[in-house]
Amino acid sequence: MRPTALLLPCAVLGALVAPAAASAAVAHTVAPGETLWSLAAAQNMTTRAFAAANGLSEDHRIVAGTTIQIPSVDEAAVALQSSPTAPAPQASAAPEPLGAYTVRLGDTLSGLAAQSGVSVAQMAYMNGLDPNGVLVEGTVIKLPTGAPAPAASSQPAPAPVVAQADPAPTPGHVTSDQIAEVASRNGVDPALAAAIGWQESGFNNAMVSSANARGVMQVMPGTWDWVQQNLAARQLDPSNPIDNVGAGVLYLGRMLQETGGDHAMAAAGYYQGLASVRRIGMLPETERYVANVLALKSRFGG
Repeated sequence: MRPTALLLPCAVLGALVAPAAASAAVAHTVAPGETLWSLAAAQNMTTRAFAAANGLSEDHRIVAGTTIQIPSVDEAAVALQSSPTAPAPQASAAPEPLGAYTVRLGDTLSGLAAQSGVSVAQMAYMNGLDPNGVLVEGTVIKLPTGAPAPAASSQPAPAPVVAQADPAPTPGHVTSDQIAEVASRNGVDPALAAAIGWQESGFNNAMVSSANARGVMQVMPGTWDWVQQNLAARQLDPSNPIDNVGAGVLYLGRMLQETGGDHAMAAAGYYQGLASVRRIGMLPETERYVANVLALKSRFGG
């Protein structure tokens, strides 16, 4: 999720995982270098089946430090064949998050902000960082949409680090029905909300994107704070998957309000940032994102 006006959203086999129990999924903390493919291979199952058991698409990237479920082969097979919330595979893969950047050795918040044309305070706010703190190597952050990518570094890419900021990426999946319930309570189209939730995370609250978005609805720390202060009627729990859905739904509702109910423009604003869409139009990645969301919307009853 990318706010409207401020900073608008693998290695191969690493450490092997012990085989999962035959009858129940086992929680596993993702280690640096692990991918859905490597975890599935360690369990002697296909990536697609492993991803289905976690409510993910098989091309989703997982981030070190987050939690994922290691299913048994039988559980993965059942999830692949009978998951009621998993849409059929899309012809177009999900686009990469806009502005994703992993901090390299020597980077500073002030330097990245200056190169991106924003203030240190803005960049820190959006990413849930201390503007006066030390920027840790490996931290995944969001750069402004359209900002020039930092110069290529000769240093190898460090292991991803997730900054301690709300909302917290916690274990837990939601269903399309739960998203629809939250959306209906807030006057947002349930199918559109569910489509964005699936596109963003596969309904997985442990997901952290390479651009520092978190949870089911991939809420940025700054967006979480803005929604809490301006849209939420109560205090949201940053560790609760349903409240992550609530924050995303409230923000989507604002996008719909500002676009006159246009679902395509609202989805584009959610991904690229509405100010950016209005200024330069939809980027090619945004067009793919919107097409995916609208296709998914029909699968969720819209």
